[in-house]
Amino acid sequence: MSYRAPTKRPAGGVLTEEQRAINRMLPSVRAIVEHPFRVVQRQFGFVKVRYRGLAKNTGQIVTLFALANLWMARRRLLPLVGEVRP
Repeated sequence: MSYRAPTKRPAGGVLTEEQRAINRMLPSVRAIVEHPFRVVQRQFGFVKVRYRGLAKNTGQIVTLFALANLWMARRRLLPLVGEVRP
């Protein structure tokens, strides 16, 4: 897996149109990838990790990301269920 960093402008030079297009694309991809992490951290309060064994940590992370998927899809899912009582 490789990481693509934005291309910096050379001193006194300009970026090619291809480099500029890649630089514009990278933040949108990064935002899509990082949004579930924000949901897990802010909505579910999972900011610090305590070592409790690899199986327990893995199980908790998988569960939190499954809940994050439901949290992000809640507006599309609620009309399918019907009215929700407060």
